[in-house]
Amino acid sequence: MRAERLARDVYWKRLLIVNMAFIGRPGAKNGEWALVDTGLPYSAEAIERDAKEWLGYEGAPSCIVLTHAHFDHVGAVRELAKKWDVPVYAHERELPHITGKAAYPRPDPTVGGGGMARLSVMFPTKAIDLGERAKPLPADGSVPGLPEWRWVATPGHSDGHISLFRDADRTLIAGDAFVTVAQESLGGVLMQRSAIHGPPAYLTTDWEAARRSVAELRELRPHVALTGHGVPVVGEYDCSLLLDILTDRFDEIAVPRQSKFLNRK
Repeated sequence: MRAERLARDVYWKRLLIVNMAFIGRPGAKNGEWALVDTGLPYSAEAIERDAKEWLGYEGAPSCIVLTHAHFDHVGAVRELAKKWDVPVYAHERELPHITGKAAYPRPDPTVGGGGMARLSVMFPTKAIDLGERAKPLPADGSVPGLPEWRWVATPGHSDGHISLFRDADRTLIAGDAFVTVAQESLGGVLMQRSAIHGPPAYLTTDWEAARRSVAELRELRPHVALTGHGVPVVGEYDCSLLLDILTDRFDEIAVPRQSKFLNRK
């Protein structure tokens, strides 16, 4: 799909099964726009095409920001960061995964929910190495190159997972803190059946942290929310309703009946 407008100067694009975002007005000049996540491997060409031909961006972005470094969110990051010669920002706890120092835990295919969970045994978890391009997000919550935005720590799906929020219009880029499709189900993913869900269960390593993160996002009262998987949620009522439901029924909706990560200390 071609990138679609989500909010003022925010555009989202689905890359097969995962979403990413462009931030910057159409026709933005070199360094006046930014990229959030980079999808699956071999996504660079599609991202560049939309940036240039559809959004009319000129030159390189100011930076790339990662909500986290799972394989489906960093697929094109090495190629794009090298080509554009730009920094890649992530939470300090994600840096080992993008500097070649630490792999993620192996997924848990036993969480149930369908074919995607079973296929997760094949998902890569090895760290990538961006070298000096990998930078920690500032501790004050600011986002370099995006002065209107702040990052919010939303761990659980990964230790260093973050979401991005713009207070001016209450736009949320949630990454995989929660999603709007049953990501464990192959049929649900292929059909993109819309429903509120917790983070993808097969890669979520800390369910208590994930619960707290969803509750914190609810308190932001977003008017628009883009998640890492599924369709965006648009409208204050819909965002509030879905996050209220997910927060209040987190165990029922999100937490798998069994997982090797359930008893993590």
